[in-house]
Amino acid sequence: MMRDWDDAYANSAYIPGAEALPALWTQQALDYRQSGVRIDCDVPYGDAPREVFDLIWPDQTPKGLAVFVHGGYWMATDKSMWTHLAEGARAQGWAVCLPSYTLAPDARISQMTQQIQAAIRCAAGFVAGPIRIAGHSAGGHLVTRMACAGQGVDRLEHVTSISGLHDLRPLLQTKMNATLGLDMAEATAESPALLRPSPAVRTTAWVGGNERPEFIRQTQLLGMMWNGFDTNISCHVDVGHDHFSVIEGLKDADSPLTNAFVG
Repeated sequence: MMRDWDDAYANSAYIPGAEALPALWTQQALDYRQSGVRIDCDVPYGDAPREVFDLIWPDQTPKGLAVFVHGGYWMATDKSMWTHLAEGARAQGWAVCLPSYTLAPDARISQMTQQIQAAIRCAAGFVAGPIRIAGHSAGGHLVTRMACAGQGVDRLEHVTSISGLHDLRPLLQTKMNATLGLDMAEATAESPALLRPSPAVRTTAWVGGNERPEFIRQTQLLGMMWNGFDTNISCHVDVGHDHFSVIEGLKDADSPLTNAFVG
């Protein structure tokens, strides 16, 4: 029997009240930006309109640079919806970068990978010390690409993929691919699970226990594939959390997720 791949990736349809969440996140992020925390907004890392990031500073000299890359299936949202998720890492003493990137159909996923690499390199020029990056959903894919061999992000020591998509080939069978424009060559080339990890970068694949089975499979897949290389990867199922509640821990300096990210 052929799988319904559109249903496999339909997160909101299985989370009660999901339609109200974008407005809630937008308000929480706005409240955070107005809370008095020091933020440098819309720092350019390229020439495209969405090639900008926000940089949130801790109260002391930063321990290093933490980067959070938003999700939205490479087609939706931007950095301004997620500012409040910087607080856990900021409270632990890290400067936190939240980049936007050009969305499909205006950019291909391979271009987004290049943009995230450029954003991290640019932000690294403002902050000394180690670099740790995390991303959610499509953002989890983009940060995991930075852990692949040959990406050349200096000082990068740890990647946390939260509900990330690590094999893009099933997306060819979804309606969203009319916007993404993936073909088999690009889907294969941009799938971290099919690529060689950098032995110098530690990776954590994190997923909610109440997520759609496909997201749990994608997390386990990365662990199984990369365990075949000389690399440090761990997988964690966060029991009780769905695709959206799983990232709430980033707001809390003492949460297991924040400690996995920057602890």
